[in-house]
Amino acid sequence: MELVNVEKLIEKYENAETTLQEEQLLKEYFQQADVPYHLLEYKAMFNYFDESSAERFTKTIPLKTNRPVWRWLSVAAVALIMISVYTFNSSEPSEQEKAEMAYQETQKALNLISQNLNRGSNVAIAGLQEFEKTQSKVFKND
Repeated sequence: MELVNVEKLIEKYENAETTLQEEQLLKEYFQQADVPYHLLEYKAMFNYFDESSAERFTKTIPLKTNRPVWRWLSVAAVALIMISVYTFNSSEPSEQEKAEMAYQETQKALNLISQNLNRGSNVAIAGLQEFEKTQSKVFKND
């Protein structure tokens, strides 16, 4: 390829006006051993693009799967309430005792659900904080 044509293609490349075929021609030209001195910086750039496209990330990324425990605990709390209602109906306590026991069991179940939801939100917040730390490491803020 003629030097004049190469310089025109480089100018088009810098203006982001080249086609893929023209970029391929530039790449092939800069893979040659005899490149003029004033174009050596472009040779380094095109060689870098070629090498970096061949790089692959080979490390495994461990994924933590946090299964929401609070969902199962809420199901268990509902089951506990239903069992307690059935048990209270079979022993035939007075209406006042039934109401008071149901109220206490409901309070226990709701308290358990509340504790687990709070624990789950703390885990989510901790995960977001860890994400922000990692993000700030990757995208260094100047």
